Amino acid sequence: MFETQEAPTPKEDLLKHLRLMREAHLENPMPDLEKRKDRLRRLLEGFQEREEAFTQSISEDFGLRSTFETANYDITTTIGDLKHQIRNVARWMRPRKRSVPLYLLPGRARLLPQPLGVVGVISPWNFPLILSIAPVAGALAAGNRVMLKPSEYTPKTSKLLAQLATECFETDEFTVVEGGVEVGKAFSELPFDHLLFTGSKQTAKEVAKAAAENLTPTTLELGGKSPAIVCPGADLKRSANRIAFGKLANAGQVCISPDYVLVERSRIHQFVEHLQSQASKAYPNLGENPHYTSIISNQHFSRLNQMIEEAREKGAEVITINPAGEDFPMENRKIPPTLILLPDPSLKVMQEEIFGPILPVLSYEKLEDAIDFVKQREHPLGLYIFTESSQEREKVLRETVSGGVSVNEVLYQFVCETLPFGGVGASGMGAYHGQAGFDTFSHLKPIFIQPRLNFDFFLMPPVTPLKRLIARIFRKLV
Repeated sequence: MFETQEAPTPKEDLLKHLRLMREAHLENPMPDLEKRKDRLRRLLEGFQEREEAFTQSISEDFGLRSTFETANYDITTTIGDLKHQIRNVARWMRPRKRSVPLYLLPGRARLLPQPLGVVGVISPWNFPLILSIAPVAGALAAGNRVMLKPSEYTPKTSKLLAQLATECFETDEFTVVEGGVEVGKAFSELPFDHLLFTGSKQTAKEVAKAAAENLTPTTLELGGKSPAIVCPGADLKRSANRIAFGKLANAGQVCISPDYVLVERSRIHQFVEHLQSQASKAYPNLGENPHYTSIISNQHFSRLNQMIEEAREKGAEVITINPAGEDFPMENRKIPPTLILLPDPSLKVMQEEIFGPILPVLSYEKLEDAIDFVKQREHPLGLYIFTESSQEREKVLRETVSGGVSVNEVLYQFVCETLPFGGVGASGMGAYHGQAGFDTFSHLKPIFIQPRLNFDFFLMPPVTPLKRLIARIFRKLV
């Protein structure tokens, strides 16, 4: 009898490719500037050639995704990030001088940014371009090889990313791995030199466990419940305008979207009126509006509706913003902007990250109460402060902890390429973007260079009275 040979598992296939990439890295462990720029330019050009196709694929993956939002949030930001990397990689990869203590003079010290090897990136579905390509670009700029696993929720976009990688890169430079949960699990178990994951806290725990088995360093970009604090010194109309924009962009399917808002009790109804007015102005109709994005899947659609129903059943005031009085069949997966006033903290809408166009509105008596409310919860990925008072702004900044902050704005701390992006505590670990990303995907190797003439002999045995004297002098000088 002939023995049948079993097909290789996803992990075996992935391991084989990882070994190929690692061998290629070992042959050229320190790519020069021109090689790094060449890879970044190929990524940029390949991306720009497929802008229209990417826009269409994302809309199809979502059911309906605003082309305007895709152009601004995924296309423009990705191009901007890539150009920023190309402009600055020469400066980032230079050795960085460091001072030395007096007793080590005339020695010299520096940090040499060195590629790690092969970097793995697991990206989410909500912004499938910028959240895939930005970390890939950072890893390539740092001189690494990259394997990308995009989300199974956006299969058409993932297919295009795979096509880009195949047509613009050698297989040992950059590759895209398509597949579902099984492939994702196998991917997280690979012994990468670094692994970046963007997604939910629950999945992050599994990814981190798998990475820990290989002692793989990880960067985890998660989320959480990002608060907006409307301070007593805030302009209510301006605040409502920006919060409505941040909440309804991508139908709230943004990891740094405002997840709840805190407003002075005496001004809460006025603020709610401004929110309603702004949302109605931005989206006078919803069902057939090509710029109001659908929820990504039936599962997420049902979860969001369950949040709303639970709040309504337990006595919270639920305000549906539906200017045209439309119906919303499940097949369209659209949920109108929904405000939940003064929800009980035990509700799911206050316990879980929402990831949809639902905004709880809470009240406070004093600004200290709002700050305490935020401090008593897990550190968020984003925090939004609205005020015209520098004292209020600085008070909130000093007394709260979050991954990033925008003042009198929302989401823009992510868009600013010169700022690191990442969480703290439950909202993530590590950061990337710009030089922060380059450094994340590099080993900053410490180097000490000793010249021929030095003071080493004062530190070497045998110990003499003169050496003891010199040692005492050095101790006073440090």
